[in-house]
Amino acid sequence: MTTTRTPASPEAIVDIAIGFMGAKQLFAASRVGLFAALADGPLDAAGIASATGVPERQARILADSMAAQGLLTRTDGRYALTADAAAYLTGDRAELDLAPFLAFLGATSYPQWLGYDSTVDTDRPGTLELDEAGWGDFLAGVMRYNELHAAMLARSFDFTPYRDALDLGGLSPAFAIEGLKSNPELRVRFVFDPQSVEPVRQAVAEAGFAGRTSVEGAETATAEPGGAHDLVLVNHVIHRFDDEQNRAIFRNARAAAADGATLLVLDFFLDDDPQQRKIDALHAGEYYNIDGTVVYPESVVREWLAEAGWRAEGTVALPGSPRILVACAV
Repeated sequence: MTTTRTPASPEAIVDIAIGFMGAKQLFAASRVGLFAALADGPLDAAGIASATGVPERQARILADSMAAQGLLTRTDGRYALTADAAAYLTGDRAELDLAPFLAFLGATSYPQWLGYDSTVDTDRPGTLELDEAGWGDFLAGVMRYNELHAAMLARSFDFTPYRDALDLGGLSPAFAIEGLKSNPELRVRFVFDPQSVEPVRQAVAEAGFAGRTSVEGAETATAEPGGAHDLVLVNHVIHRFDDEQNRAIFRNARAAAADGATLLVLDFFLDDDPQQRKIDALHAGEYYNIDGTVVYPESVVREWLAEAGWRAEGTVALPGSPRILVACAV
């Protein structure tokens, strides 16, 4: 019996190797307003050039690239938005505009990756050196990315059974705000870094939830909030702390939870599956190369949870976002 073997192909290798080209074209298309220009309907390259102010040759190249990568369609030389591009790339018309996140990747993250070989060779993390405007762009991009994660969490996790949530040490109030939107019976207690107290208070007030929230300042690594909460959120926390600190954070989270309470740990994880989830592995490089923060193996996080009195129950992958590791207080 003759078996036919699929010949080896360089396609996957080349796709990875030239991936930075597509990213740079996406950043440029977002920056010049290409997607927003198509919000009212299809345009040809000349129409895109007129709407964006870029030369027609460059408008055609960008539009063709975005069509090739699934963000636009091209019919008879006219380009139109896909549903994904319309939802996330059209400025004020978008469901959630990712332009600040893309701007951060292009202006801050991409230049930082130019030093990645040194990080690989030495295991020394990168160091961000930004001026005041640069830090402002950094924060705007990171917080918009958190808003995306919060929106994806709200699609995948049911907040309605809970009444008393603790949001411990997170970077953004967006996650709890999504829970408050979906459950009118939910109250949330934020225990965040002291520098975040006023911005969080302002954010929940602007969202209309000041009456169902409280905000306290405490250093995340040593905070002992106490209580008997039925839901505890530890979102984008663990990659910022070391092994010993994370063990303490989960012990203190457990001491603030009622028996049977649910814990959500939202972060990127290195897994032990036959194929590692790509976005997590990429962020392991991003985080360490940016400032030395760590994407931990899921197996290590599960060990921390078990030691602290949490029973891990499974993970849920969020589209374009981290995973949540769901656990129960035992």
